[in-house]
Amino acid sequence: MELLVEDIPAARVADAPLSGIEGEACSLENYLTLPDHTMDGRIAAARKQLGKSTVLLGHHYQRDEVIRFADFTGDSYRLSKIASNTDARYVVFCGVHFMAESADVLGKAGQQVILPDLNAGCSMADMAEISQVEDCWESLERMGLGEDKITPLTYMNSTAAIKAFCGERGGLVCTSSNAAAAFDWAFARREKILFLPDQHLGRNTAYAMDIPLNEMVVWDPWQINGGVAPERLRAAKVILWKGHCSVHQRFLPSHVDAMRSKYPGIRVIVHPECRWEVCQKADALGSTERLIELVEKAPDGSTFAIGTEIHLVNRLAKQFASSGKHVMTLDDTGCLCTTMYRISPQHLAWALENLIEGRVVNRIQVDEDVKHWAKVALDRMLEIGVPAPKARPAEARASEATQRSA
Repeated sequence: MELLVEDIPAARVADAPLSGIEGEACSLENYLTLPDHTMDGRIAAARKQLGKSTVLLGHHYQRDEVIRFADFTGDSYRLSKIASNTDARYVVFCGVHFMAESADVLGKAGQQVILPDLNAGCSMADMAEISQVEDCWESLERMGLGEDKITPLTYMNSTAAIKAFCGERGGLVCTSSNAAAAFDWAFARREKILFLPDQHLGRNTAYAMDIPLNEMVVWDPWQINGGVAPERLRAAKVILWKGHCSVHQRFLPSHVDAMRSKYPGIRVIVHPECRWEVCQKADALGSTERLIELVEKAPDGSTFAIGTEIHLVNRLAKQFASSGKHVMTLDDTGCLCTTMYRISPQHLAWALENLIEGRVVNRIQVDEDVKHWAKVALDRMLEIGVPAPKARPAEARASEATQRSA
């Protein structure tokens, strides 16, 4: 893949002198041959020299060697809010491509967004191509299920083109933090939802809102009319795109059963990108921010099995070990987000040192015609916000049990 490089006046990057950085900014290949730990001092020095001109955002699934340098960490919703509010001239996004796109869409005029490795994509986002979504919409319109009946709603894990598609047709974006609120918003306007691209988040959100499974259908973009009979599409309240997270789909109901058998009293908490069958067996569901909150607020000595990406789970295990909380992954084979893992200390050092030398590498820039409607959809998401989480029945029972034992 060709590296995107843009020359900028070095004097605009930082007021500090350009000396004092160990090593000269150069091609990425020269960085990749060096060990991880040799990047620490260089990244720290570059961060200091760039100062307030640059903000570094890190998603919770990033490896420790990278996220330790982030100015802000969070899930995709929190990082989107930060990106929309920062005054920094440069946003270095340690995440994946769709996150950097959203930061560019939400950013202020003149800001530039950098993704340290352009290969840091998302398999889920790739499961919904804009041409496929447009074909789906046209098919639904031919059945009499057009814009007056269906609100298109896309998960944050989608391309800017998909977000723009939704924004232009009266829809919006959601994250796992506010999916239920986005469903409420959509149903207040039209009778049906087309949910892209994660069938599991859509199914789990709809089911928690008392929509039965038989009122949901899955649209397979590789089949004629999505592989669904017209009468079923007309009867459905939620049309789910056939997409999934390659990490969270690995968790199985048998993993929950095995953990409960091995650790009686364990609390199983999972991300709503997991399969419906897994979520039904769990004690609580939540975005990464919510999963962290559940562990933070639990009594000392609590034991958790968490169904989400392994870097976050391992970080929580270390963070709360001193309070006697035992945190482990739901699947002990380890569920790694390999695309998040592409952002390495070497990529980060390379991006920062090039920035100091007056070169913006790997800039993410959304086309203006796409940016307008994508921003409409993202702004609607931010306006909805994140409501206070409601306890699910199992979660409420666990809370009551804790209070009785206190």
